[in-house]
Amino acid sequence: MEHHTGWGVLEQAAAMAQRDEAFALATVVWRQGPSSGKECNRAIVTASGEVHGWIGGACAEPVIVRQAREVLADGTPRLLLLGPPDQIGGAVREGTTVVPISCQSEGALEVFLEPVRPAPRVVVVGRSPMAHTLVDLVTALGWRAKLVDGATFSSQDVPRHGLVVVATQGHHDEQALEQALTADPGYIALVGSRKRGEAVLGYLADRGIDQEKLDMVRVPAGLDLGHVSHREIAVCVLAELVKLRAAGELPIDGVDVAEPADKTAEAVDPVCGMTVPADESSRPFEYQGQTYYFCCPGCRRAFSRDPEAYLSDQPEEARC
Repeated sequence: MEHHTGWGVLEQAAAMAQRDEAFALATVVWRQGPSSGKECNRAIVTASGEVHGWIGGACAEPVIVRQAREVLADGTPRLLLLGPPDQIGGAVREGTTVVPISCQSEGALEVFLEPVRPAPRVVVVGRSPMAHTLVDLVTALGWRAKLVDGATFSSQDVPRHGLVVVATQGHHDEQALEQALTADPGYIALVGSRKRGEAVLGYLADRGIDQEKLDMVRVPAGLDLGHVSHREIAVCVLAELVKLRAAGELPIDGVDVAEPADKTAEAVDPVCGMTVPADESSRPFEYQGQTYYFCCPGCRRAFSRDPEAYLSDQPEEARC
């Protein structure tokens, strides 16, 4: 973990955002000593759980990492309040996620978690006025847009989880759609009438394209906004994309919070409630055929003196 804080973290965050890397930005907005985290300390938490920066010590960091990955997955900011139950038992602001931690330092932190996710990437295939209009509208939203002529378009033009709109207007429709489906996009639509769409999809079915892939194609493209002009079809398509994104139905490139294959198993310290790695680094202790893990020697010593005092209300995940 890198121990740079403040502006240095923001500079790194800006560089990662420019590279379309997904991460959550954690900022300490309040503290109660003796917590090691200070106001305005910041850290970047990646989708895989890597931390760059500083937000707190051994009790706070694992909780913040876990919460940050959830924030990154659902795209919703979150305000965390972390600390001993007796210190945060008072009034809590609405919308705050409270995480009691019985840490020996007795400090408390309030941390704001903000997801930073790559902008959607839209590939528009075609060269009509409508295609150019759609690219302009997508760009105005701050999304990434790319215009490719149907005659030269290939699956290589589609980024991971790319959103593809085939607007070739009868020029290379079948070829363009087949190439787009090969790329396995996150969204694909064909600009054209329902009758035209049936003909194109039927042709591709005859060529052996899987029906599951063909069912992905939205045709006619976009929301039905009534009788619209050719260029206004771009508004229909964009409206559908915005609606799907707001509903969380569009995949976002770079956001993969699945556990890595080599990730160490975790356990809950039965004394303080902290999540710790279930390995030798967390001071394992055997009791009645179960292995327990601890954040520090003090917790392990307290448990060893009277295990039953800490096990009566412990959840199953505290054991390994």
